[in-house]
Amino acid sequence: MLTPRHPLFTRRTALQAGSIGLLGLGLNHLQALRAAEVAPGTRPARGKAKACIYIFLSGGLTQHDSFDLKPDAPEGIRGEFQPIDTAEPGISICEHLPLLAQRSRHWALVRSLTHPSNDHTLGHYFMLTGRSVASPGFVGDRKARPTDWPSIASIVGNALPARGDHLPPSVVLPERLVHWSGGVIPGAYGGLMGAHRDPWFIEASPYGNPFWRGAYPEYTFPNETKNAPKSPDERKFQAPNLTLPEGLSNLRLQGRLGLLREVDEQREALEKAAEHARFDRQREAAVSLLADPKVRHAFDVTNAKDAILDRYGRNSFGWSLLMAFRLVEAGVNLVQVNLGNNETWDTHGDAFPRLKNKLLPPTDKALSALLDDLLATGLLDSTLIVMAGEFGRTPKLSTLPKSFDGAGRDHWGGVQTVFFAGGGVQGGTVIGTSDKIGAYPASMPQRPENMAATIYDALGIPATAAWHDELDRPHAIYHGEPIARLT
Repeated sequence: MLTPRHPLFTRRTALQAGSIGLLGLGLNHLQALRAAEVAPGTRPARGKAKACIYIFLSGGLTQHDSFDLKPDAPEGIRGEFQPIDTAEPGISICEHLPLLAQRSRHWALVRSLTHPSNDHTLGHYFMLTGRSVASPGFVGDRKARPTDWPSIASIVGNALPARGDHLPPSVVLPERLVHWSGGVIPGAYGGLMGAHRDPWFIEASPYGNPFWRGAYPEYTFPNETKNAPKSPDERKFQAPNLTLPEGLSNLRLQGRLGLLREVDEQREALEKAAEHARFDRQREAAVSLLADPKVRHAFDVTNAKDAILDRYGRNSFGWSLLMAFRLVEAGVNLVQVNLGNNETWDTHGDAFPRLKNKLLPPTDKALSALLDDLLATGLLDSTLIVMAGEFGRTPKLSTLPKSFDGAGRDHWGGVQTVFFAGGGVQGGTVIGTSDKIGAYPASMPQRPENMAATIYDALGIPATAAWHDELDRPHAIYHGEPIARLT
């Protein structure tokens, strides 16, 4: 059993929690306000990117019907969609991604990423941690454990100094990944690094009825066509409430800050030096969330100007990627965006109408708007975008007649396509190929370790870097080489 460096409930922790409560923030914000500790050493200058946006498509995007179509494959394998040419000669993608097709000079595809699992939970774990071997003691019961590998988000958050004032270096939005059974998908947390290395979870999207999926409110659909929920999808996207609580004026806020100073003075003599500094950072962060207009702007996406919402889309996918853009602009190092909870991309049935009408359009629109805004602000070269799911889908189409009218594809870790853009990525590039039916890599196979190494390398984390567990034992960050020819 690992022994934490700090007790879970020290007097100092209680004071911190009480201080945050005095500011009108709930205890659910406490973890979000942890001050980031920076690993020893300075960041080298070799990485071109300063930030990464990792878009995670929970459920598994079908490669055959998005970025690696197989129009010449036999019937029963090839899908209904047609390939269209992109702006880059020789590269084609799905006809239902026309906006991304126009922007192909800015992005690249890796069509040969593979790992050994067809299981949702383990697939999530591999792709969120960048490790294709489960950690010792991994159970797979949808419960995060302190013995898990740390997430890519936690590693980046620990390895790099925070760039933005008062914002954490690593953020996950708009929700935690939760299974319909209520279990939390592991792999997105600090694990062996300790819970204090968890990324900051911005829970702007309430979980709601788990049998509704999609980019609500415009693109929702039931989990099973033939067994639709009786109640409507009532989820409502809402940014964290950073306004002053009712009745708490700026004058009263100053009074409460004075009270905090009194609490400060009453601490025992042993809690000083570094402990005082850490408390002060906590308090400063709490105040900044209430007062900093840049922070408010980053979260207030549903009230963005009409022209912005027209480009991103007035739905959870559009709002999430707009928030990601603003957080990167404000200085967050890594933003993981979960596009679709409860394995939204798990298209076992009715795959083609769901992809055509519900999933690909809001993704195409929001991701294209994100590329445009990063380019227009000069941030594309310094912001790496990665988009992947926990696995791809089977070559063979199949039908589950008790749940769906039309065909779909099952889980498939054998191969998937990963999308890259910005951050030094050579646009208009395709790395690796899958075989004729899209079942396995045919050339340049890559693993989650290579994807993770590409993120770390782009962000300038040296190959010799390590993180330390709760017993201060060093662990290598890299477990593979960055993907060749991508940057």
